Amino acid sequence: MFEKVKKCMDEFVYECGHKQTIKLYNHISQGKMLRSSLIIEIAGQSEKTIQLCAVIEMIHLASLLHDDVIDEAPLRRGKETIHKLYDTKTAIMLGDLLYSKAFSKLTLMDKDIAFCVSNAVTSLSIGEMLDIELSNSFNTNLETYIDMIEKKTASLIEASTKSASILANKNQTNFAIYGNSIGLCFQIIDDILDVTQDSSTLGKPCLLDFKEGKTTIVYILLYQNLSQTDKNRLKSYFKKDLNQDQQNWIKQMIHKHDIISKTKQICKNIAKDGLDAIKNEENKKLFDIINNIIDREK
Repeated sequence: MFEKVKKCMDEFVYECGHKQTIKLYNHISQGKMLRSSLIIEIAGQSEKTIQLCAVIEMIHLASLLHDDVIDEAPLRRGKETIHKLYDTKTAIMLGDLLYSKAFSKLTLMDKDIAFCVSNAVTSLSIGEMLDIELSNSFNTNLETYIDMIEKKTASLIEASTKSASILANKNQTNFAIYGNSIGLCFQIIDDILDVTQDSSTLGKPCLLDFKEGKTTIVYILLYQNLSQTDKNRLKSYFKKDLNQDQQNWIKQMIHKHDIISKTKQICKNIAKDGLDAIKNEENKKLFDIINNIIDREK
């Protein structure tokens, strides 16, 4: 199934007829294709679903290219990012090209699907801007953070499940809730892994989020559980290159205050809302996908 999606994406890119674009595109790691898995599980495998998957995955890749530039990330899935291999201008233009090609294909699809996906990309872009705004200072507001990741991460996954439900003539509202829950859970688990896994497992430096100015849910919950003295100490580490002792202190405080369990519980509550929305579906894989996201270790 993924081979068909990848082949369709390749065809879309090759249609551009630009050798350098094809070369750059072939360097990008495709990842797990979560959005494609959801679309096909909900709507089945057909020419329409494969093309929808290809469009969604190209949009996702474009957003990652831009995200890596914004974050100045040297690695993505263990490989050097395009802007590190080449330059920032090349990465941005490749992202723009993938976006525009995906949108050109989207115009040929059902108008409700086209609106759903394009609207999600608007939300995604707003989420990216909110992420930049939040990186300017230490954010302690959990609702503000959830709103940001709902736009930046969950919006495209929600659009994937909702678009699939349109193709399959299923309840759009229920599948939108399900997709939104998956997107939120995926990001929250990413937040956890940033502090629990080593660099080789993550494919990027450990505790990178905090250095980049991302006050993720883990740090927000930690802050809420610290004494005033320790709160001040945590805030003093924000956006800094931390030495080993400072990193160890953060990890010790996370362990002491049981932050990982508290964060996972929030994730499980969100997942329950998503699973309740599709409780009448007789597809165990849809339930397994969200549970596997919560249990993943990389």
